[in-house]
Amino acid sequence: MGKENQDKVTDEVLIKRALSGDKASLELLIVRHQDWVYNVALTFVGDADEAADLSQEVLIKVITKLDTFEGKSQFRTWMYRILKNHFLNMKRGKHEINAPTFEEFGQGLDQLPDETLSNYSFEVEEKLLVNEAKISCMKGMLLCLDREQRLIYIIGELFEFSDAVGSEIMEISKENFRVKLHRAKKQLYNFMDHKCGLINTSNPCRCHRKTVGFIKMGYVDPIGLHFQKNVISQINAVVDRKVESYSNEVVSAYQKLYQEHPFLKSPDRLESIKKLLSTSSIKETFNL
Repeated sequence: MGKENQDKVTDEVLIKRALSGDKASLELLIVRHQDWVYNVALTFVGDADEAADLSQEVLIKVITKLDTFEGKSQFRTWMYRILKNHFLNMKRGKHEINAPTFEEFGQGLDQLPDETLSNYSFEVEEKLLVNEAKISCMKGMLLCLDREQRLIYIIGELFEFSDAVGSEIMEISKENFRVKLHRAKKQLYNFMDHKCGLINTSNPCRCHRKTVGFIKMGYVDPIGLHFQKNVISQINAVVDRKVESYSNEVVSAYQKLYQEHPFLKSPDRLESIKKLLSTSSIKETFNL
């Protein structure tokens, strides 16, 4: 199957073929969606390694439950519902265990000394280090939201799922989804308005002044640059715009900052997943 033809094959067809024993269709289904799962996971937990593990766990659950997909919703919606249940109930990761409140996060930024990057020697360009610090800080802000708020923000504001799809993923009413999304945005953006120099120039906090501190604290890896490796695009270039989106309004500065974050390629965990496909229970499910 050529790439052009692969792109035209629907998820539903791939699922039908996979359940009939077509291993290539199952692998294509995984490859098609793994980057999306990874980028949601990365924004949810703020750590590249943890996000890679989470992505694999979710994809394995999706595979093992694939025979229960009834086609009543889009496959990605169904998949994200599995993701939602996994994310909301999983053990807390290393950044979540001591996740601060917005007040504590702000105090941490205030206490982090301003330092000049040019006083230090790094092999990476300063602008890349500053951008890494900015992304790391903004993803850290998201950890101040509780899990449900964070996921609703990610799917509703960052990736712009409609309230119809968002409510289906979160298994709540559309009205409730909109209310919860509004509350999450209000908390996050109120904090940024009072603390972030990117939003309000009267705020003293500046990314380039805090970058050295972030490096010393281990939040920024000057060699790894976790948030800028394997970039596919920016988030704003890959989202499916809501029908009513921006017809009579300008994108908020807050949302724009988050949507300018890189959309990254997922670490290749297909080989690990292929090992799962060789187990007897999976072979039985997919007639392999």
